Amino acid sequence: MSIFDKDLFEAGLAKRKSTLGDEYVENSLANADEFTKPFQEAMTAWCWGFGWGDEVIDAKTRSMMNLSMLGAMGRMHEWELHCKGALNNGVTKEEIRAIIHAIGIYSGVPQSLECFRAARNVFAETGLE
Repeated sequence: MSIFDKDLFEAGLAKRKSTLGDEYVENSLANADEFTKPFQEAMTAWCWGFGWGDEVIDAKTRSMMNLSMLGAMGRMHEWELHCKGALNNGVTKEEIRAIIHAIGIYSGVPQSLECFRAARNVFAETGLE
């Protein structure tokens, strides 16, 4: 018995790959074991299929929203991953800087410094130094 809608999963898989990259997504799914596979599948269907599956908000704006929320919550591993995805979705370095400024205002300077560190890592990795 499946715990998710197959159509939402397929739509989510496409959105997830276009943002995070085929290799990352395929590795995440391939490395899922019996314990984690149901979560990977449900998250792909729910977050990416349902949450990202419509065109009401474009992918670039969704990426900017994600960076703001993840940065405010201090979820730095996910923030760094979504920073890469944001670049894939057309978010510029200057826009990422502005997002980090807002994170500093609403979540504190120490959190914005963490985001700057993570962004620098991503920029170095992607050649945007």
